Amino acid sequence: MIKQKTPKVPYSYIIVLACFLIQGIGVGSFIAYGVFFKPLLDEFGWSRATISGASSMAFLLMGFLGIVAGNLNDKFGPRIIMAVTGILFGSAYFLLSKLNSVWQLYVFYGLVGGIGLSSVDVIALTTIARWFVWRRGMMTGLVKVGTGAGQLVMPLLASIFIIDYGWRFASVFIGIVVLVLLTGSGLLLRRDPGQMGQLPDGGREPPRGRPDSFEIGLSLQEALRSRTFWMVCFVGLLAGYCLMTIMVHIVPHAIDIGMEPIKAAGVLSTIGGVSMLGRLFTGMAIDRIGNKKSLIICFMLLVLSFLWLQVAKDMWMLYLFAVIYGVAHGAFFTVISPIVARLFGIGSHGVLFGIIAFSGTVGGAIGPVLAGHIFDITRSYQLVFLILTGVSIASLLLSLFLKPAIAKT
Repeated sequence: MIKQKTPKVPYSYIIVLACFLIQGIGVGSFIAYGVFFKPLLDEFGWSRATISGASSMAFLLMGFLGIVAGNLNDKFGPRIIMAVTGILFGSAYFLLSKLNSVWQLYVFYGLVGGIGLSSVDVIALTTIARWFVWRRGMMTGLVKVGTGAGQLVMPLLASIFIIDYGWRFASVFIGIVVLVLLTGSGLLLRRDPGQMGQLPDGGREPPRGRPDSFEIGLSLQEALRSRTFWMVCFVGLLAGYCLMTIMVHIVPHAIDIGMEPIKAAGVLSTIGGVSMLGRLFTGMAIDRIGNKKSLIICFMLLVLSFLWLQVAKDMWMLYLFAVIYGVAHGAFFTVISPIVARLFGIGSHGVLFGIIAFSGTVGGAIGPVLAGHIFDITRSYQLVFLILTGVSIASLLLSLFLKPAIAKT
């Protein structure tokens, strides 16, 4: 039995703050790549598929190495992993400022950036899942608000620096922010409350019926034999396809229909800002109505947003899309970690979440590149948005059939 300490400030609060910053700076800086899209087009004349490919490479590598990061986190804890990868991701943006050829884009951002991103999701969300039981949904929501804050702030900052000083200086600026805040936040992490002599939920005893062990759950081998696990992986793949396609291509699309670059970047920032509300409310909903119902509502909103996008031709219509989509975007990234804990337990959460997140990155890597190819051929995003609608409907239908593979934790 763990002897409970009663510090003035429970370390769980520091964990939440550190994970908030990791999500905000890490994901926000990755999403800011979309603001560099047009400047790279203008300076180098590369195709949209080529520029999208570097983002897809980083996203895919992030997901694959996230499995490794999750497994290492389950065994050894998050501090060193997060610090090293934070240094690498900051270095990727420094290197991007020296870009002169396509191969450098793929090495600097696709390879180095992908390695640096590998720990951002799996370590932050697994750490929260281990530190909280009774308030797992709410605290995951709060941490994912950090992602929305990053998506709100980082693209706008990048856009302002690009306009005033050029895209190369903007890249250096983001590199400094990432290096300082991402690495520093990682050093504050601890694997679970047991390392600090505390209990989950800020030292509070879990309510009756909730286990006080940190390690209850299916092993990796047991989960791999479960049909539910592979269904969740496929849902993640489809969702990642939809979400990353929008995040990479919505700014170029907005500019194509006549919006000024700063207002087009505002669409991306609106998604980030609104997604903060989606993350917060989804976190509260998870603790009240459950993970599955929260996931279903998320996909219903996603389908609605893509149906609206088919007819969104004016600025206000695109911003309304950003509002509806932003809620769904935030909801999905909030619900996925708690639903892994709910379906499979917490014992191997890091590696299981890493595999499921990798499935999402596979979809997220395919989506932007395919969208770029379709645009290069058709000179329009109409077919892209129609495909997104169909994929989101498939995700909604699959989510209806998810069932727990383990007793409730």
